[in-house]
Amino acid sequence: MSQARPDEETYNPWTVVNVVFNHLAEQGLHPVLGESGDPGEPAAALLRALGITPAAEGDARTMQEVRDELAELRARMFEQT
Repeated sequence: MSQARPDEETYNPWTVVNVVFNHLAEQGLHPVLGESGDPGEPAAALLRALGITPAAEGDARTMQEVRDELAELRARMFEQT
């Protein structure tokens, strides 16, 4: 998968699979995504159709927040030494 741009929405396709499957199962259905085995690519295709970039690491905004917080912590720690 390609690297997402910072302003581009991303989401982990497995989260979509989980949410959809749980919702359908609650309705008494027996969902199948992908004709045989791995539903990851059909889930990624669904995200693309919705204008969201599938990214195994999940939401790019969350990842950026984590990187920012780690940078802030490093700066604080190294300033004290």
